[in-house]
Amino acid sequence: MNRRQAAIAELERRIGHQFHDRELLERALTHASVGEGAVKVRHYERLEFLGDRVLNLLAAERLMAIYTEAREGEMSRLMAALVNYHACARVARAIGLPDALRLSPSASKVGARDSETVLGDACEALIGALYIDGGLDTARAFFLAHWKDNFERLDAPQARDPKTQLQEWAQGRGLPLPSYRVISRVGPDHAPSFTVEVFVEGYEPERAEGRSKQEAEKAAAQVMLLKREGPL
Repeated sequence: MNRRQAAIAELERRIGHQFHDRELLERALTHASVGEGAVKVRHYERLEFLGDRVLNLLAAERLMAIYTEAREGEMSRLMAALVNYHACARVARAIGLPDALRLSPSASKVGARDSETVLGDACEALIGALYIDGGLDTARAFFLAHWKDNFERLDAPQARDPKTQLQEWAQGRGLPLPSYRVISRVGPDHAPSFTVEVFVEGYEPERAEGRSKQEAEKAAAQVMLLKREGPL
């Protein structure tokens, strides 16, 4: 058993499910960069599309059960804190997904194995694969087990909008409001990735990625807060 095979075996142990369809699992762990070139390789983007929908369903289902009196706006805020690529990346690292990923040498060289966006996408693809291989109950069991920490964060200060927190932080120090600038937009129209830089007077700017401009701005604000104040 080579190193990656051992990582896949450990991944299955941690998620509590052994795949019947091994090709499906391999596809869920294969980054699109592997298909660059003459040989066409099936990668995880279609499974990511499915997994995103399954994840949103499971999160909404659980929120409805826990927050029985919450209004739609509050539910939307809680959903945004639960379903984002940072939350998915945290779960991906906890289950050992980075070592099980199949990447091209060029993607590995530029750090894709530790990219928040790549890990978030791969986690969603894995959820999609779990749904296909084991059904909704299997996907739900994974979600409930591995999103537990994310639910515990919901009532913590960091569950609030990071942009609002950063604005309050700057105002509390008599500084102008933070400003944001889009550095780059890459990827296809159906799955873009934005890099945004946030500026606060007197401090080094910080950058972060997101699937939308707004998500990238929130991520950049969170990075700025963590570096200036430590864990919130």
